[in-house]
Amino acid sequence: MDRTEGPAVRRRDVLGGLAAGTALAAALDASAATVDQRKRYVVVGVGSRNRMFQQALWGPHKAHGELIAACDTNPGRLDYVAQQAIKAGAKPPKPYLAADFDKMLRELKPDAVIVTTPDAFHDDYVVRALDAGCDVITEKPMTTTAAKAQRILDAVKRSGRHIRVTFNYRYSPFRSQVKELLMSGEIGDILSVDFQWLLNTVHGADYFRRWHSNKAISGGLMVHKATHHFDLVNWWLSDMPVSVNATGKREFYTPEMAKRFGLDGAHQRCRTCPEKAECSFFFDMAADPGLKALYLDNEKYDGYFRDQCVWRPEIDIEDTMNVVVGYSGGTTLSYSLNAFNAWEGYHIAFNGTKGRLEHSVVEQAGVAGADGHSKDDRIKTRIVPMRGNPRDIVPQTGAAGGHGGGDAVMLADIFDPGAPKDPLLRAADERSGAASILVGVAANKCFETGQPVKIGELVTGLDWPTYAKMPGHKDPVAQPPRMQKA
Repeated sequence: MDRTEGPAVRRRDVLGGLAAGTALAAALDASAATVDQRKRYVVVGVGSRNRMFQQALWGPHKAHGELIAACDTNPGRLDYVAQQAIKAGAKPPKPYLAADFDKMLRELKPDAVIVTTPDAFHDDYVVRALDAGCDVITEKPMTTTAAKAQRILDAVKRSGRHIRVTFNYRYSPFRSQVKELLMSGEIGDILSVDFQWLLNTVHGADYFRRWHSNKAISGGLMVHKATHHFDLVNWWLSDMPVSVNATGKREFYTPEMAKRFGLDGAHQRCRTCPEKAECSFFFDMAADPGLKALYLDNEKYDGYFRDQCVWRPEIDIEDTMNVVVGYSGGTTLSYSLNAFNAWEGYHIAFNGTKGRLEHSVVEQAGVAGADGHSKDDRIKTRIVPMRGNPRDIVPQTGAAGGHGGGDAVMLADIFDPGAPKDPLLRAADERSGAASILVGVAANKCFETGQPVKIGELVTGLDWPTYAKMPGHKDPVAQPPRMQKA
């Protein structure tokens, strides 16, 4: 054989080359494995609610996941998201218009889809994502009607994929503490709950100037806002709602109230309002850089006004609501929601066989979606034993951040594969998402008919969520101390 065709190749060079190549391949494989371990996310809907998720993936959880694409009806907001990604030192997500949502899924094959569109459109994107083989993370409320909830429940069973509903209120340390106290049997098993939620005329009014004021899109405050509250009670009790009776009305945010305040009446929006100097509900969207960039600067694309008049006659959501909910275990919830109160926060009392747990939070919430929130939350929790002396509980607190520090804890639970196991089982799926919105859906039906509603008549195939064990309604209970003579 002629060996003069080229330079001689020695065996040790071959072996050395093979070793180097093997090492390089191993390094590349290791690098690829590292990249592959990061989950690939896409988001649909890039309004205010999206910011929490994108900031998590560009910041504390960038080692765990990557936001590879963003989808929206508004190209201006997609450009804004790209700019924010660059500022955060992240690769801008690939932009897709809403009409190309399925194309995005086919091209990118993400691990999960984050849904933060207006509420009435959740089900469409959730179902399409599930059927495409993706897991879903969706903002609450999961959806707005019983029929849409049924679509989602059916899609989960059909696809075998998973849904995560982001109930961040569960994760606030002081609300988790309430769950721990109830689980401990401190007040025995719970027979009734009294729950008042108050929205002030800053935060509460904001629901009446946005798309939330259209019940066809938001489900009204009984669905959009109260999904938080009904889920908290469901989770605190580890129980399922079975019946609802409710009344509701809109009596404050009306053209008539505007006139009672001395105004001429309703107008289209704050920005062009001829009475902006006289109206104390005037909202200057341009004063908040984030809202200006997201909405005001992009009105030209879709004509959506983020600062609509709160007195408009076409508003069809309620501002005053009262609900009674019966639970499978026998507990009764009495709940009220008021959207024009003098302060913001809530008071809840659990009445048990051994005593009472009272928990209240006074919040100083600002405009929903605006930058900056007050840290001056005032939290009180106390146990009142039956025929015993009350004692105050020092509230648990966590890191700074939205929803009493709950957002950061929840985001770690969602994105960090190394997050510790949670004995409180705060993660919520489609079962919890449906259980919470169906109370509000039933309440809306009560408003229309004046008749009570059975939850079981709204959907089929709704299984119980996975809940932590609570004191049972049939467990023996120690009698309280004898009454002392006066």
